[in-house]
Amino acid sequence: MTAQTHQNITAISDHKQPSEPGALLALCKASADQLRLDILQVLSRDSFGVLELCSIFDAKQSGMSHHLKILANAGLVTTRREGNSIFYRRSYRAIDDALYELQQALQTSIDQQPLASSIQTKVAAIQAERAASSQVFFTENADKFSQQQEQIAAYELYGPNTVELLSRSFNSSFNSKQSATTKVIEVGPGEGAFLAELSPRFNQVYALDNSQQMLNKAEALAIDRGLTNISFIHGDTKDPQLSNLECDCAVINMVLHHIPSPADIFFDLAKVLKKNGQLFITDLCSHDQSWARESCGDVWLGFEPEDLTQWAANAGFKTGENIYLAQRNGFRVQIRQFIKL
Repeated sequence: MTAQTHQNITAISDHKQPSEPGALLALCKASADQLRLDILQVLSRDSFGVLELCSIFDAKQSGMSHHLKILANAGLVTTRREGNSIFYRRSYRAIDDALYELQQALQTSIDQQPLASSIQTKVAAIQAERAASSQVFFTENADKFSQQQEQIAAYELYGPNTVELLSRSFNSSFNSKQSATTKVIEVGPGEGAFLAELSPRFNQVYALDNSQQMLNKAEALAIDRGLTNISFIHGDTKDPQLSNLECDCAVINMVLHHIPSPADIFFDLAKVLKKNGQLFITDLCSHDQSWARESCGDVWLGFEPEDLTQWAANAGFKTGENIYLAQRNGFRVQIRQFIKL
């Protein structure tokens, strides 16, 4: 170890903030139970309500609430309100917290353990139920979805800003096609407005949607505008058709809050993107306007920027540029860039 390295490590250690009295004991106590370790593993890539966790682990609500309270007191889980429901997710300590490295090591060790197939099946069932509910909404509201979406954030607000960020990120290679094939995938293209921006800028565009009705609308727009380099895929980000795409870019505009397990999307798209491939996500910041669930089919009431950053890091991305847009209706939009390591 060089003297400089030793100095750097010492400097980092000197800036560690002491934890609250009893925090170490609380963390050790919380992790000394197999059920609580399983709960933390299940929460690694999704958020669940108490009743959902009871279903996954065949537990009574009183017992599950007791375990969640212990985990919360130890700083291992946190809550967020979604309308009238409360969802639990993993929490992460600040990097300067004295217990940061211990908690990170604990979570890494938990994630390396095999999860019982019975638990995996129940988690998948809950996610499938969420997905089915979302898909029903889009099937029944395909003709009026754009009008409903504009109540929250109109395309004219975020579309040009997302294009601007893309243009800055890809520079001249984005604005004029190179001889080499460049590929981009848009997840949930809606009625296809952003496909019209991607088509002239990439050699090959893939449009992925699990709603055939919405995909038909996007394809109709492409035909109307003569966009001939777009392939339409009916499915989700786990579809086998995506396995060999090796895209340069992926775009998700105002879709993440409709997805049953948003953290999984980062892992799925990491498999689709090349090294240094770029992922652009536009979505709502956390809000408390629960009417969006019924009117717009939202599964989640936006996201904390820190959630997207952590999910991306877990899937092997680093954070790039960020744009935040405020609106008079109270909704805030975040446009995020992530780069695959």
